[in-house]
Formats: sequence, structure tokens, C-alpha cells
Amino acid sequence: MTRVRFAPSPTGSLHLGSALSAVANRRFADEHGGSFLLRIDDTDAARNVEGGAAAIVEDLDWLGVRWDEGPVLQSERFVRHREAAHLIGEPDAEGALRFGHTTLLRPDGSPTYQLASAVDDLDFAITHVIRGSDHLANAELQTELIRALGGEPPEFVHHGLLLGEDGTKLSKRHGASSLADLRDAGIPPEAVRAYLDELGLPRHDVHLDLPRLRRLSTEALAALSDEELAARVGVPASVAPVLRGARDIAEARDYARAVLEPGPVTLPADARPTLDRFRELVESGVDPRGIVRELKAVGGDLKAVRLALTGRDRGPELAAVIAALPRDELLRRTLG
Repeated sequence: MTRVRFAPSPTGSLHLGSALSAVANRRFADEHGGSFLLRIDDTDAARNVEGGAAAIVEDLDWLGVRWDEGPVLQSERFVRHREAAHLIGEPDAEGALRFGHTTLLRPDGSPTYQLASAVDDLDFAITHVIRGSDHLANAELQTELIRALGGEPPEFVHHGLLLGEDGTKLSKRHGASSLADLRDAGIPPEAVRAYLDELGLPRHDVHLDLPRLRRLSTEALAALSDEELAARVGVPASVAPVLRGARDIAEARDYARAVLEPGPVTLPADARPTLDRFRELVESGVDPRGIVRELKAVGGDLKAVRLALTGRDRGPELAAVIAALPRDELLRRTLG
């Protein structure tokens, strides 16, 4: 049976390159009728951050990447790791145990990444290790360790790395480097997942295409129902039409604020005729699009109407703004 694993270190929100590996592992398991193990590689205590493992679980859940087993913490298997190390060799005078030039056990008896990874891949019967090419150099050593323990190593598949547009390691200065960055920017998970699915298993390094990701974001929001879109933004479903056309959740929230929490504004005196006509149309029960058409037909100042209703001179479609507000509120905002 095909068994894959995703084994991030608990250093915070998942890097986009790690998320690419997670999606690739899930897809590979599904395509081969296999299972996916989530393992948290926390053997290097100095790199671990508080809440790091929980952040990974949250990120995978947000991205829609499910796991069949785990999460397994490597640190909880240290006894097994030490036992395995002693099957390979003997500690030196300082208490460390080495395999060639590689330390397997530190002087305090704690296992290193190389040992723990090889032992866990063996014990959990992992058949395929799918990860970034930055781990390519580890494959030979981990293969030797597994064979030294009497096991058959998995098949190693290394994909290209996700880099910034300038070809350097992806970081926040490129606009985003982690799932938390994209989530904070309002990019919906469906868009991120679709983008990573598009990348698949790149043979070579690829540059993050933020414009493509933003197009996918717009498409993902457009595909949501009014109820779901409003729930994502945290507003009543009646406001949903105002959110249409937003490129991300952050922009959708901004549109909602314009309608629900308009800022103060001073309108020009010559806007009064348009606002009076607007009020007449509202009181007559004309539908929102009909109101906009009528005001356009008579050369009305639509900018003034928008300012009165939202406190801004640009934003969501005016007809949608009118539709989102109760009749009494439309009249109140255009009274002054």
C-alpha cells in the first residue's frame, strides 16, 4: 500500500514551498489509493516555536489538506530513535553516536533529524518521500541508515522549490512567503490550493506568480454563494451584492465597511438636486438599477450619491450599495 508523509518542523505558519509539498503528497496518496501521515519533525528544540505544531494543523485545515494518520510528534519517539541508533553503532567518549561523519545522537542522547527521519520512515512503512529539492542531499544518507537498520528505503521524489520573482528564497519582501501571509492578505484558501495544484510537482524551481494567485482569488470569491461570501467577510447576507467584484477578502471587508460604517463627508452644494431626485426615486419604490439608470439619464451626480451613501468617491457598484441598505437608511444618508 502506498504511504506518504508530510513532515514539517514546528517553526510557525507553513512556508508556501512546504504547502506545495503537502498538496503534492495528498494528491499522490489519493491517486494511488494510499494514506497520508502527518508527522511533526520537532527534534531540533532550538528551532521549535510555541504553538508551531498547532499552526501547521490550522494551516493544513485551512488549505483543505486532510491527513489519514497523525499528527505524530517525533519528540515522543525518542526512545525508539535511541534504540535504533545503538543498532547502528556505539557512542563515543562524549556520548554522541555518529554514522560516518554524521551525528545521529547528540552527547545528551537526543536524536538528530537524520536519524529520526530515517527511523520514522522505516517504522511507518513510508513508500514514497515527496519533498523539496533542498532535501536532495539527505536522501543518500537516509537510504543508508534505513538499510543499516535492515529495511528497504522509500522512493525519494524531489520537486523544484518555490522562489521569489527575483529567483531568491521566498520571503515576505516578495509579497508573501507563508500561508499566514496569504491569509492575512485576504487570499481565500481555494485560490491558494488551486495555485499549488497547478504547480503540481515542478521538476525545476519556479517563481511565485502573485498576479496568477490574485486572479484565482477573484475567481474563487466569485464562485461563492452570497451566504458563504458574506460569512467569510463577517457581514449579513444582505450585504453580499456589495462584495461582488472584490479581489480578495480584505478588499471585500473594505467594501462592506464603506456601506456599513461610512465615514463623514461634506457634499458640494450643487449635489442637492441629484440627492433630492434620488430620495424621490427611493420613496417611489424604484429598484436600485432603475435608480442608477434614471439618475444617469438626467445627468445626475452619481459621485455625490456614492459619497453620501459610503463616504467615498469609489468602491463597489452603486446599485449594489443601494440594494444593500434599508430604505430608511438610504433616505437618512442623503438627507443632509
